[in-house]
Amino acid sequence: MKHLLSLACCAVLAAGVQAEPIGEVDTAFKLIGPDHKIVVEAYDDPKVNGVTCYVSRAKTGGLSGAFGLAEDKSEASIACRQVGPVRVTQPLPRREEVYSERLSILFKRLRVVRMVDPARNTLVYLTYSDLLIEGSPKNSVTAVAIDRATPIPLK
Repeated sequence: MKHLLSLACCAVLAAGVQAEPIGEVDTAFKLIGPDHKIVVEAYDDPKVNGVTCYVSRAKTGGLSGAFGLAEDKSEASIACRQVGPVRVTQPLPRREEVYSERLSILFKRLRVVRMVDPARNTLVYLTYSDLLIEGSPKNSVTAVAIDRATPIPLK
């Protein structure tokens, strides 16, 4: 039974997109707890082989940050790049959330959405944060042009 449960947990974790930490810089010293930081994380688009997105965002330190109780700021930046041969593994919807990460203990999330621009054969990635009731208009956008010899299949 334990073996079956651990296999199920591994399958769930493998199915989700996991950010890979790239690096961080301190922005403010905190006497108690970790410093405030800007972190840079990379993640590969799960449906588009050869495209990686890099997201930088603020991470709150101090005691509340150390215990996971802090609410991180809404500012984030994104840069997606072709890092190898591009291959779309399955037809893509025109708009799809690719990645989501919790920024506060309850209701705030950082989101990355992929949009397809078929007229230009381009993938557009947008990052923003939202709350349960009201999100932030702060956002960042990037685009990856795909060679016209590799048309993007749409759902």
